[in-house]
Amino acid sequence: MRRAGVQLNGRLAGVLEERDTGYVFSYALEYLASPDAVAVSLSLPLQAEPFEDKRLFPFFDGLIPEGWLLDIAEQTWKLDARDRMGLLMSCCRDCIGAVGVVPIGEADDE
Repeated sequence: MRRAGVQLNGRLAGVLEERDTGYVFSYALEYLASPDAVAVSLSLPLQAEPFEDKRLFPFFDGLIPEGWLLDIAEQTWKLDARDRMGLLMSCCRDCIGAVGVVPIGEADDE
């Protein structure tokens, strides 16, 4: 299982997890309690319940570079274009815009 912190304007907004069954995104409770909390995406509105999907959520997949920039990332970090979570965690720490994705660490394979 791989996990990444999702930051909005440099502040932890939630956690994205890759599991054997798919992906889970959960907002951090501290973030939800903040009066100035905003959703990271219109497709992921603020809510305490986690979002689950078999595929990487389109919002996060859209953060991954394309074209020549993706080619450079794949060659530099020896990444597989099919490993969307790996690409997201490697290439999207400091994206254009307000959202960043920072690896939390890898847990043992469960």
